[in-house]
Amino acid sequence: MKVTVIYYDNNSLELHHKFITAECKSNGRVVIPDEYKVNKSIIAVCEGEVDVLNKVGDRILPVSACA
Repeated sequence: MKVTVIYYDNNSLELHHKFITAECKSNGRVVIPDEYKVNKSIIAVCEGEVDVLNKVGDRILPVSACA
């Protein structure tokens, strides 16, 4: 099954997303491979390829630009 995984990398607060192919159980639940989950906090799994237009933090300016 082709899915888009939305996740945080454990080393930053930036929200990421990636399109992957994963197995699907008979009950419809998607199985994300363990090696893919390393150092990630998965927020959502969406069916198909999702084009994320805006994410939390996309418009945050660096501290130097706020003065």
